[in-house]
Amino acid sequence: MTGMILVYRYRVKSLNGLLNKQSRAVNYVWNFCNDTQKHALRWGKKWPTGFCLNVLTTGSSKELGIHSGTVNATCEQYAKSRSQHRRPYLRYRGKNSLGWVPLKGRDLRREGTAFRFAGNTFRVFDSRTLPEGTIKDGTNFAQDARGNWFLNIVIEVADVPARPIRSGVGIDLGLKDFAALSTGEKLPNDRFGRRAAEKLAKAQRARKHRRHIAKLHARVANARADFQHKLALDLVRRFDYIAVGNVSAAKLTRTRIAKSVYDASWSSFRDKLRYKAIAHGATFEEVNESGSTQSCSACGSKDSTTRPKGIAGLRIREWTCSSCGVVHDRDTNAARNILRCGRASPGAGIPCR
Repeated sequence: MTGMILVYRYRVKSLNGLLNKQSRAVNYVWNFCNDTQKHALRWGKKWPTGFCLNVLTTGSSKELGIHSGTVNATCEQYAKSRSQHRRPYLRYRGKNSLGWVPLKGRDLRREGTAFRFAGNTFRVFDSRTLPEGTIKDGTNFAQDARGNWFLNIVIEVADVPARPIRSGVGIDLGLKDFAALSTGEKLPNDRFGRRAAEKLAKAQRARKHRRHIAKLHARVANARADFQHKLALDLVRRFDYIAVGNVSAAKLTRTRIAKSVYDASWSSFRDKLRYKAIAHGATFEEVNESGSTQSCSACGSKDSTTRPKGIAGLRIREWTCSSCGVVHDRDTNAARNILRCGRASPGAGIPCR
C-alpha cells in the first residue's frame, strides 16, 4: 500500500561548483537523447524509450564525471517529458538552461542535517526536518535564476488518517479579496507580494541589471508562496472539510483582468490546500461553482425573477432574494453555495456557518 508523496526543498550551501560542472554533463546526456530521437524520426525507426536510452548511455558515467543513476534518471526524464508534451522531440539544453542534476532516490543518503550523494556530502540550510520515509525517484538538484542550488527530495510518508468531519467551509476565490469563506470571513490579498511585484515592475521599467531583476522575481515568488502556504495551513487546521470553487484562471487570463488573475495564483493555492489537507487528515474537494453567485444560499431559489437584473456581472456586490428576503453578500453567498455543492454538505453533518 502506497503512502503520501511529498516534496521537501532545501537550499544547498556547499559544492555548488561541483553541481555546476555536473549540470553541464547532464545537458550533454539530454542532448544526446534528443539527437537519438531525431535520428529515429529521420530514418523511421521506433522511438527510443527510457530503457533504450539507458542502454545506449551505459558506461558513460565515468567519462562524464557523473553518477550512473544521474545518467539513467536523465534518460528516463527525457522519454517521460517527450510523452507528456506529446512532441516528437524536445528543446536542447545549453548554457542558458537552469542547472539540473536528477538522481535516483536510492542513491541519496541522510547524514545528520546534510545529504550524501555520489561520494560527496552536500550541506543544506535545514529549514524544516525531513520526515521518516522512502526517498523516491524524481529527487534532484535544481538551480534557480539567481544561480542558487536547491535539493528537491521526493519522499513517501505514511498516510494520515482522515479526521471525522465536524466542521466545514466553502471557499470562493476572488480578486478584490483573495477569498470569501462561507463563515462570512473575507481573506485579504497578499500585500507583501503586491509590494514586491510593484518594485519588480519599477525595476523592469528602469531596465535594471538582469541579476537585480532575477532577485526581485524571486522575492515576488517567495512572498506569494509564503502567503499561500500560511493561509492554506490555517484553513486545514480550522476545518475538517474544505470545498473550493473550480474557477478557471485560463479563461480569465484572456480578459482585461488578466494581471490580477495571475497575481491571485488560484491554481497554485488550490494545489497547496489539497496536499496540506491530505497531510493533516482534512477532506478536500473542488466543486463546480457555476451559478453559485446567482442562487440563494438560504432557500436555494434559482428563479431569475428573484434576482436583480445584471447579477451575472461583477458590479452587483449585494442583493436581496425576493423569495425569502435574505440579503446576500455576493461572495459569501457563493462560498455557502460551494459548501452545499460538496459531497459532505451541511445536511451530512457539517454546520453551515
